[in-house]
Amino acid sequence: MVGDWWTLLIVREALAGVTRFGGFQRNLGAAKNILAARLKVLVAQGILSTAPGDGAHQDYLLTDKGRALLPVLIALAQWGKANLFEPGERCLEPLDAEGNPRQRPKPHGQLPKAAAKVRFSASSQ
Repeated sequence: MVGDWWTLLIVREALAGVTRFGGFQRNLGAAKNILAARLKVLVAQGILSTAPGDGAHQDYLLTDKGRALLPVLIALAQWGKANLFEPGERCLEPLDAEGNPRQRPKPHGQLPKAAAKVRFSASSQ
C-alpha cells in the first residue's frame, strides 16, 4: 500500500493541509483518472476518509492510520537529504509550524492530530 509512488505523495499533501481533489491534482500534477483511483484506494484502505465539503465538493481527510505515516515521510526525507543531495543542493525538508526542521517523532505513543500537520519546503543543506 505505501510502496506505491502516489500514496506517499498524497499523504504528504494531506499532512500539509490539502483536502480537495483539485488541490491534490494541482500540487502533484497527477492525471485525474490516476488521482481518482488512488484516492478511492486510500479511502478503502482507511488511510483517508471523506467528508462533505463546500457545495458539491468532497474533502479527503487523513485518518489516524494515515497520520501514522508521518514518521515514515520524515524518515524518508531525512534519509534523502543525507544521502541523495550534495551539500548546499536544494531538497525537500519537513518543517514544523514555525518553519524549523521537523524531527522524527518518537516511535511509541499516539500522534496528536495537531502534531501530525507538517509541510515540506525546499531547503539547502
